[in-house]
Amino acid sequence: MQAFANTERQNQTTVSEFILLGFGELPNLHILLFLFFLIIYLTTITGNLLIVFLVMTIQNLHTPMYFFLGNLSFLESCYSSTILPRMLTGLLTRENTISIKNCFLPFFIFSCLGGSECYLLSVMSYDRYLAVCKPLHYATIMNSRLCLQLSAVSWVSGVLVGTSITVSVSQLSFCGPNVIDHYLCDLSPVIKEISCSDTFIVEMSAFIFACVFTLPPFILTVISYIFIIVTVFRIPSAIGRQKAFSTCSSHLTVVALFYGTLMLVYMLPRSTNLRYVKKIFSLFYTVLTPMVNPLIYSLRNKEVKDALQKVISKLIIYTIFQKSSF
Repeated sequence: MQAFANTERQNQTTVSEFILLGFGELPNLHILLFLFFLIIYLTTITGNLLIVFLVMTIQNLHTPMYFFLGNLSFLESCYSSTILPRMLTGLLTRENTISIKNCFLPFFIFSCLGGSECYLLSVMSYDRYLAVCKPLHYATIMNSRLCLQLSAVSWVSGVLVGTSITVSVSQLSFCGPNVIDHYLCDLSPVIKEISCSDTFIVEMSAFIFACVFTLPPFILTVISYIFIIVTVFRIPSAIGRQKAFSTCSSHLTVVALFYGTLMLVYMLPRSTNLRYVKKIFSLFYTVLTPMVNPLIYSLRNKEVKDALQKVISKLIIYTIFQKSSF
């Protein structure tokens, strides 16, 4: 029956463009949704690029932890810029048609950045593990060379997983209906709803690539925090425990939010009734996580707040000096 269904679909006309439904079921809220996501996008870009700027310019932040945080913030800016501008355009113009090329290019970038984020979060957890569990050897182990190598591995791994999955999916044929009930060209709706090819090999390939490139960093992140929590509870003084945990709590919050919602979306059973729920949950790791990262790190991190205050003070002094010179 499956082979017959695939043959029947292959006899249909091949489509050259897709229709992203987005939030088409809420037409009366498009303007409100546009303003809501516009605020999120501006906040995301401003917050993340501000962290990148602070890490690059403030001497006190030239440490491994903030080097990786700067990488994460830059990644989140790119991540958000891959998804939100298209979503905002669709909400404002109500133009939901997209060519196959314009569908797969953001999908490729989105996959690369998602894979890179998985590795970068694991690298940051390893950095915190060394800082808390191996404090005497931290400076020796986590030197500038290792920081660059770990960062490069994170970005290259993301490109590899994104390229592998995109190449596999691009080999498929697509026929009617060409409607994707999502706000982006995600893997599951593209394969399940509009492909008229046999998708078993592609699904298995995507599953294998995802396991190889994302499962190890997730396991490393979990193991690192198990050791961190055990070490923190062994610290005799309450002040010492609080100080040690405060260096990790921000990162742990980001990891829980990113992986928690990601797993919910991809582990929930395939069902028409759950399609809208998955779409809402996917907003957390695609839209909200990039926005809350700078908020979490800046609000819970004294060094970042001090660096921001220093920059603001310099800007105020510079502005006053410029006005007085006139």
